[in-house]
This record gives sequence, structure tokens and C-alpha cells, in this order.
Amino acid sequence: MDRCVVLVDAGYLLGAAASLLAGEPTRSRITVDHAALIQGLRQRAEADTERPLLRIYWFDGAPDRVPQPEHRRLRVMSRVTVRLGALTRSDGRWAQKGVDAAMHAELTELARNRACSDIVLVTGDGDLLPGLMSAKEHGVAVHLWAVQAADGDYNQSEDLVAEADERRVLDRAWITRAVRLKELGGPCAPPPVPRPEIAAILSAPLPESAVAAAAAAASAAHDAERAAVRDRNGANGTPRPAPAERAGSTGACARPGAAERDAEGGAPGGKGAPVPTPKDLADLNRGPGAGPGGASGAPAPVPSATLRWSSDKGWVERGGPVGEPPETASLPTLAQLTSAEQRWADREEDITAVSGDPFEVGQVFARRWTERLSDTAHLQQISTEYPRIPHRIDGELLRYAARFGLLAHKDDQIDEHDRYAIRAGFWREVDLRTAASHVPVGE
Repeated sequence: MDRCVVLVDAGYLLGAAASLLAGEPTRSRITVDHAALIQGLRQRAEADTERPLLRIYWFDGAPDRVPQPEHRRLRVMSRVTVRLGALTRSDGRWAQKGVDAAMHAELTELARNRACSDIVLVTGDGDLLPGLMSAKEHGVAVHLWAVQAADGDYNQSEDLVAEADERRVLDRAWITRAVRLKELGGPCAPPPVPRPEIAAILSAPLPESAVAAAAAAASAAHDAERAAVRDRNGANGTPRPAPAERAGSTGACARPGAAERDAEGGAPGGKGAPVPTPKDLADLNRGPGAGPGGASGAPAPVPSATLRWSSDKGWVERGGPVGEPPETASLPTLAQLTSAEQRWADREEDITAVSGDPFEVGQVFARRWTERLSDTAHLQQISTEYPRIPHRIDGELLRYAARFGLLAHKDDQIDEHDRYAIRAGFWREVDLRTAASHVPVGE
């Protein structure tokens, strides 16, 4: 049939583009406008082959073949089909597995079934040579596209180049229409400013800071005790005579009977420098006239480290009773608010419209939850809990985010930065619904 098909090896296309722009084939060094890239491929293919486009096949690797956010964006575009191979780590480097085999199978099937008259290959792998030869034998014209090499030499298999019917080079000017080099912050570059929502969440107190503050206070108190003892005993261990007015006063360092004990312990022929008792050390931290337990007789409150933060296990509070207030724990989950028909519609939207960006995922979840609440008091209740998301809702939110491939390959845990973005998106949508602005914790 008189139409063309484009087969794209994403690893080759984006890796070669990174080499051209950044000097190394690391895709993390570039940012890609996938919509502009697909549009450019379509226009170039139709112009070169003089045939209308049937479809663009995008071949790429992903951990456990789970679509990543970029794959989710691509597969909902018009005339784009995504085929995923495995992405494995070997000798400290990521490698694609099964991508070449999938391209070979698609190439031969399209030619055998006469689904098109022209096939555009964007690849450099010589393993596709048998498939290219088979397609030619079935009467299909094969166009081989290359990305301009950084060193000016070929970045494709020479056998593949020799066997192709037509060859074109995607130069730097064409590549930079959709691919940009990421700006790397230098030593004098200003730090990136996070989104206000993420910055507000990050300002919540963490237990480490509270523990460090308590440790610093304890260390300062200990130093003060030692200084007071040295001041009372003298630099060489001999007790200093207390002034008369101090002997009769009450306070942190001079109490009734203290002068007599000093004189008794430090007099010639005595037992040497007095050793402070635990009671003496405890009295050093009390104010003048303070009795046991302070002025009120009650022990001073011990500072506690409280983690006002939501995690994959919900709210954790240290130093207080574990759990949530009844009105918070009784908030309904999205599953309880969703009917079977709505569940089908949600799944359809997830597949066709949600790209998988962490911030967007949090917004979508919050939008559905707030729209289906029958009691507006629930919305006001959760708004007062900022930045903590109630345990049951937070767990459901993270499980929903896991559907979009927001999992680290190592231990199947959502990346910490993605957690911040997911929850920031959730609170942004809640803000829009309540028309309330949250004040960051600590201000």
C-alpha cells in the first residue's frame, strides 16, 4: 500500500542526540519535547517518501517493561505505537534487552503483509541487517536515517548503510528543534528554586532536627555544670571561699549549707575537693528559689521530636500517642467514593490522558477525591491537616502513583523527590477546591 511507516530506535536517536549536544551518550543530559519530535519525524518522513504516514513505532527499554512517564505521553499521541523491551544494569551501565528483536519482528511483518510501501528506519544497529534485507525482498523501499555524529564519522553499521535504499542525516539544526541540552549548575550558579508547594512541605519539621537541637541543649547544659563546678572548686581543685553575702543566699550555685560543705570539704586536713552529688548537679539547672521539680513541683517537660509528615506508612508521631484524631481517621478514601462506572472512566482517563508526571498524578487523585465528596466538611477537615495527608488517603495516593511507573527499579519504592511532587500536586488541587492558601509550617 502507498503509505510509509517509521521505526524509531529511541536508544539510538536520543543517545546520538546527547552525544552531539552534550559530548556523551547520556540521555539524562538532554530534555526532549516529544510532541515536537514526533511531529518533526512525521513531516520529514512524508516529505522524503512522498507517502502519507501510517504509523510511528517507538522502540525503547524500560525497567521490567513498565512504561515510564515519557512512554505514557508518547503512546497516547496520534499515530504513535510504543514497544518496550527490558532495561537491565550490567557492569554499572544500563543496557536494552529485546529492543532489536522487536524491531526486527515488526520490520519483517510489515513487509510480509504489504502494510506499507516505504519504511523509515532510525537506528544504527547492524543486527537489523537481516530484517532490512527481508523487507527489500518483499518490495518495500527502506530509508535509513542517521543522527549527525559528534565526531563527524559514522554512528551506524556500515553494512546497514550500504544495504539501505535511501539514507538521510538528521543534522544538529533538525535535532535542536525538539531536543535541548540541560543546563548544569556551576559552582556559582544559583540553586534551583523549588515549587512553592514542595518548599512548603519540605519546611515541615523533621525528627532529626529536633533531636539535634535537644542534643545541643544537653551538651550546653553539661558544659555549664562543669564550668560551675570548676568555678566553685577553683582551677587547682582547691575550693574557693564563698563571700558572706553568697553564703546566705539561695540560687543555682549557692544554696543554704553550701558554704559550710565547701569549708568542711576544702579545709586543711579535710578530705580534699568536694565531689558534687547528683542533687547538686540537678540544682545547677534550676532557677533561684526553685524547689524539687521546679517552682510548681512538676518535672520540666522533656522536648520531644515530632514528625509531622506523611509517608508510605502514614502519619508517624514520636513523643505522643500513635494514631489520628477520629474525625481525620474517618475521612473516606477514593475507593469508597468511587462507583464501578466511575472506576472504568478513571482507568480510561489514566490510559489516554494522564502522562504520569508525579505532580500531575497528585492533582488527578485529589481532583477525583474532592469532586466525589458528599460532605464539604470533609474537604475543610483535610485542609486543616496540611501538610500531613491522613494515613489511609496517603497510602491510597502512593498506590495510585505506582500504576504510572513511579517506582525506583532497585527496591520498588517511590523516589523521595517524586513523593514530594506527588503530595505537592495533591495539596495544590485541594487548595484550588478550598480557595485557601496554606502557611508553611514554622512561619
